[in-house]
Amino acid sequence: MALLLRFLLLCGIVGFTRSLSITTPEQMIEKAKGETAYLPCKFTLSPEDQGPLDIEWLISPADNQKVDQVIILYSGDKIYDDYYPDLKGRVHFTSNDLKSGDASINVTNLQLSDIGTYQCKVKKAPGVANKKIQLVVLVKPSGTRCYVDGSEEIGSDFKLKCEPKEGSLPLQYEWQKLSDSQKMPTSWLAEMTLSVISVKNASSEYSGTYSCTVRNRVGSDQCLLRLNVVPPSNKAGLIAGAIIGTLLALVLIGLIIFCCHKKRREEKYEKEVHHDIREDVPPPKSRTSTARSYIGSNHSSLGSMSPSNMEGYSKTQYNQVPSEDFERTPQSPTLPPAKKWRSPRRGRETVEWPRSMEQSEHM
Repeated sequence: MALLLRFLLLCGIVGFTRSLSITTPEQMIEKAKGETAYLPCKFTLSPEDQGPLDIEWLISPADNQKVDQVIILYSGDKIYDDYYPDLKGRVHFTSNDLKSGDASINVTNLQLSDIGTYQCKVKKAPGVANKKIQLVVLVKPSGTRCYVDGSEEIGSDFKLKCEPKEGSLPLQYEWQKLSDSQKMPTSWLAEMTLSVISVKNASSEYSGTYSCTVRNRVGSDQCLLRLNVVPPSNKAGLIAGAIIGTLLALVLIGLIIFCCHKKRREEKYEKEVHHDIREDVPPPKSRTSTARSYIGSNHSSLGSMSPSNMEGYSKTQYNQVPSEDFERTPQSPTLPPAKKWRSPRRGRETVEWPRSMEQSEHM
């Protein structure tokens, strides 16, 4: 009996002995991209924990392709925060005195790559403790665009669409009418929480200003839409106008092509004619100079002839002068007949030429 009492007392003493423990519960934290995430890690020490205090945070990436990696470390009264390149400069301890029992951290400018499981480890020999926190980074809805897909005419069918540029799922939609009666058509009520509203047999009563609000767990965004349902347009007139305009454009293009082609043919013809004149046709000779050279050559020949055959030569030679040259050069002088006389000393006939002939020879 005494032995049993001693055993129970020993177990009670051991049960009441304090040791190092982390008081922060495990949890999941959701934050928006670009925001700051606070990851808590508070601990208590026991009198038996006399060793140096070491604190480290590790991350297990969501893709499970990497092993746990240290992102920040406190050891030997120094902080080391350059272990993980993706979080370098974005992770910090929140407390200036870590020995006070607060090892919480802040992760700033959150990115989608920061999603994962974070683990806080505290060690002070002989005590050791750790806790895990799951961080989820979501994207707020942004860049939401509202527009009408179809023809806004009475009696037609079209769709009202609300599309955010980005935003983490799940997304919730809410349509509201901001103008006129501010009451949505009854046929639309079933689609008021969807991204697309299908409109059938539209009427002018549907005209007005509408808003679409997109939400998720970390934020919301809104866009406005102005709907103006009008009577149907004259489609036949529009089609006829389009056809006439197309025909006129084709005629104009044809005229331009014809004019350009005609101009090129004329330029080509002028170049060919100019080329033939310069290379194929020699320059015309001077008819006056031809006639003069012909007469001059005959005069030189006559000067060397004897009086006995002068008369016959003058008749035959002058009859050989081309008629074309003399017909086109009327300015050429006509020579008077030569005079014959007998020299008393030598008894021979001598020909005397007029002075105008001599002058023409010298020329």
